[in-house]
Amino acid sequence: MPDETAATPAPTPAPTLFTWEFAADPYPAYAWLREHSPVHRTTLPSGVDAWLVTRYADAREALADGRLSKNRGHHSEGANAKNKVGIPGERGADLMTHLLNIDPPDHTRLRRLVSKAFTPRRIAEFAPRVQELTDGLIDGLQKDATGAVKSEADLIHEFAFPLPIYAICDLLGVPAEDQDDFRDWAGMMIRHGGGPRGGVARSVKKMRAYLLELIHRKRADLGDDLISGLIRASDHGEHLSENEAAAMAFILLFAGFETTVNLIGNGVHTLLRHPEQRALLQESIARGETGLLETAVEELLRYDGPVELATWRFATRSLTIGGQVIGAGDPVLVVLAAADRDPDRFDGPDTLDLARRDNQHVGYGHGIHYCLGAPLARLEAQSALATLLTRLPDLRLAAEPDDLRWRGGLIMRGLRTLPVGFTPEAQADASGGSGMRGSRP
Repeated sequence: MPDETAATPAPTPAPTLFTWEFAADPYPAYAWLREHSPVHRTTLPSGVDAWLVTRYADAREALADGRLSKNRGHHSEGANAKNKVGIPGERGADLMTHLLNIDPPDHTRLRRLVSKAFTPRRIAEFAPRVQELTDGLIDGLQKDATGAVKSEADLIHEFAFPLPIYAICDLLGVPAEDQDDFRDWAGMMIRHGGGPRGGVARSVKKMRAYLLELIHRKRADLGDDLISGLIRASDHGEHLSENEAAAMAFILLFAGFETTVNLIGNGVHTLLRHPEQRALLQESIARGETGLLETAVEELLRYDGPVELATWRFATRSLTIGGQVIGAGDPVLVVLAAADRDPDRFDGPDTLDLARRDNQHVGYGHGIHYCLGAPLARLEAQSALATLLTRLPDLRLAAEPDDLRWRGGLIMRGLRTLPVGFTPEAQADASGGSGMRGSRP
């Protein structure tokens, strides 16, 4: 008789999570989890124990489950662990009362107030300003500090980062002369970790102090901006405290810029690694078509999106997800990046298909906490990609792919830098280029 046990393949070992190698390409590890441990308990780098939900169906269920609270008061671990969930520095700066930390009815009330700034009509009206910012920053890519023409740039820090910062500052009503301060604080928030001495905590406190001062200034001179709208709502009996207004402005800035930085950065990186798909998109844009650009942004969100894990949730009672019992108080993190590569939901999930139509991804969440700023992020990404591929058509990676480094962190997924090369418009053949137009957005 043959030895049947000898023919049994050895089980694939569990992947090691949260290493630098994992950060560079987490998708093989997520494939293993979907197959072998779809609702997986792990110890995070911070020391907090949490559940990772990796399958698409389970992810959609968890994101819409009212038994999973955004309020960290339900967290069952000790005080030290509680300080390691959420955005670093927000507790010390008294900025907790925002949409990512609260449940209905407070969530419903605050979201209703802010959603007026993100209606389709308001976003459409803002499109010319986004295009103006995009063009100004691409002008700046092609010049150094002395004004000399250059042919290489860091696409993250010279383009993908400032574009959403200036856009969200305009929406909030931050005066132009103060926007570079916001850019500096935001830069600290994505470059440095948290902790008592972390750049995040210091930047958050500076941002809060500024926002409270700006709220006081705007009370005397209301405009057609989001902070003025929050003040009007408070003054008309909507029960919006000054702290709530500051926290709302803070989270719109924080969530509104980093996700778009990563969407543009990851998206361009993906296109540069898939030249055939990139060529199809360029040809479509050159013909003046918008359909492929719209589906391309959705596919880039699915394929390598800006938010790797949804923000923290906590079980208010014992419940079951994907056949796994979750204890009351346990933290739950829905892995959007894993759900969006689930072969049970997407055909060829590891293949980039910019024309993909059946693409109900969860890149911006699902349920009542679906990303409020998603329409603005889509507008910015479409403007960024279309303009980059038109004005700098030979855009190319100016580093070895393996030399690129991804930022550490639990929630967001983004590159530290993205070195690119191109032929500057001032030196390109006369082919309809727009020429140099000045670098100030």
